[in-house]
Amino acid sequence: MNILVLGSNCSGCSKTFENVKQVVEEHKIVAKVEKITDYEQIFKYGVMSLPALIVDGQVKSVGRPLDKKEILRLIMEN
Repeated sequence: MNILVLGSNCSGCSKTFENVKQVVEEHKIVAKVEKITDYEQIFKYGVMSLPALIVDGQVKSVGRPLDKKEILRLIMEN
């Protein structure tokens, strides 16, 4: 599984990235987790608000920080 957090260095983007890493670790999910801050790459996903969560190439959430419970639900939907 590939999980991307698209975002700047704002607090909401950073918190979402940290929460994703914690969820993956706590639930022993086999995944590569990355944070993408390059706007050229971000725009390739059609995302105009940050942070955004991408799971295996699918945009799962845009424009608001996510807590761990929401992240787990979105990952498990995949």
